[in-house]
Amino acid sequence: MSIDWQSFRLTLELAALVSAILLVAGLPLAYWIAFSRWRLKFLVEAIIALPIVLPPTVLGFYVLVALGSHSPLGRWWQSFTGHTLAFTFTGLVIGSIVYSLPFAVQPFTTAFSSVDRKLLAASATLGASPARTFFRVVVPLSMPGLITGVVLAFAHTMGEFGVVLMIGGNIPGVTRTVSIDIYDQVQASNYAGANATALLLLVFCFAVLAAVYGLNRRNPKSWMIGPAN
Repeated sequence: MSIDWQSFRLTLELAALVSAILLVAGLPLAYWIAFSRWRLKFLVEAIIALPIVLPPTVLGFYVLVALGSHSPLGRWWQSFTGHTLAFTFTGLVIGSIVYSLPFAVQPFTTAFSSVDRKLLAASATLGASPARTFFRVVVPLSMPGLITGVVLAFAHTMGEFGVVLMIGGNIPGVTRTVSIDIYDQVQASNYAGANATALLLLVFCFAVLAAVYGLNRRNPKSWMIGPAN
């Protein structure tokens, strides 16, 4: 009974990188959704929410096509680096960002939507710029939701299987994540090894969810996944 620490470490690196990117990219997107008055913004919200309802294999297939050598992005990347995006760690990062996007953006949006608009108006009246208002008023008031979005994106990336298998395959040290390692051990009838790895992932995910629910007790509206008001 042994744990493939290499795959676990790679999964942690993937989840941490994806969470950091979603924090940077998700904040402006969530802010726009929360405060925009564009009538058709629900279409953007629907696109962001697609990974929640789409089978991972379907999403993984289309991401694989988008990253392949026949796509504009894939051809540009290959001409720039000399290799394709598919079946690389970079490809895993891109696919994981798409797959975990709603788990970060939706809590961000819900948190931003709960900020009292009167505080924003008061900040503008006092001469604060939109950027200063965002970082000094909106972000502090939305912090529980922002933390929750990052935590959910991290945990969701840790456990993904179908998307990473479609995009990255099973290359040890490059694209072999902990969920793929568990699958391989079951296929090899190494149930003891699969159980040890699965138990480790179970304990880890439980700790993450416990932190989320603990945060939810302080601010029940900060993390609920759903469309913004």
